[in-house]
Amino acid sequence: MIDELDEQYGVKRCCRVFGVNRSSFYAWRQRQGRANPERDKLKAALVRHHKASRESAGARTLSKELQAKGHRIGRYMARSLMREAGIASHQRRRHKYKSPGVEALVAPHMLKRKFDVTAVNQVWCGDVTYIKVGKRWMYFAAILDLYARRIVGWSFSMISDANLTCEALGMAVELRGHPQDVLFHSDQGCQYTSHKFRNLLLKHGFRQSMSRKGECWDNAPMERFFGSLKSEWVPETGYKLEHEARADVQRYVSRYNISRPHSYNDYRSPVSKERLAA
Repeated sequence: MIDELDEQYGVKRCCRVFGVNRSSFYAWRQRQGRANPERDKLKAALVRHHKASRESAGARTLSKELQAKGHRIGRYMARSLMREAGIASHQRRRHKYKSPGVEALVAPHMLKRKFDVTAVNQVWCGDVTYIKVGKRWMYFAAILDLYARRIVGWSFSMISDANLTCEALGMAVELRGHPQDVLFHSDQGCQYTSHKFRNLLLKHGFRQSMSRKGECWDNAPMERFFGSLKSEWVPETGYKLEHEARADVQRYVSRYNISRPHSYNDYRSPVSKERLAA
């Protein structure tokens, strides 16, 4: 009975109601699993998806990915199968920040944490992070369309300056077909307060918004994307070579856009959500 109800109510609650010790139930389930080919097949599929995520995906994400492949599995079953397989999701590592440098052209905080938008190319968010390459840092600038949380532009450089963010913006403008009247939001980093970046926004007819100083959650979607990149994908020790880092981060961007389920999109990928709206 518990085995049938745990997906809906969870093992802990079911065991409490039926007066069953949880460790005894898990021991029974493990014995059953060895003689259940369908369960073994499902567990193998879950392990494959977990490895594909570089061991970062948790039970909720894995269950949604497997459901998309036609499997009947809920969050609690995925958690049980993870326990049986001896796998776990990585925990997010704390993110470190550098000083953005001297302020210059600071724009008003127009976005005001209104992250829910109704169409593509209404609001783009940008930010810069750094990734260890050998004994140096490689800087990665990314631009995210708030509608489906899709990464629409990016660039890399061993120097963190306005050229880095201008290249990312140029890529996004080209890939998205030169949209007009986009609100571009970022923090007050020197790359975004520069005259060069401001002039590029004006050239494309964009409006500019900036987070308040010291308020990282004013740009929360970008913080979340970089947090996922660091915790799910980038090796803790970094990369040995620059070209290796560039290629691997771009692989993550592709996975993030095309196949990684996102809770904000009802566990659809950014590309899938945009297609539904087309």
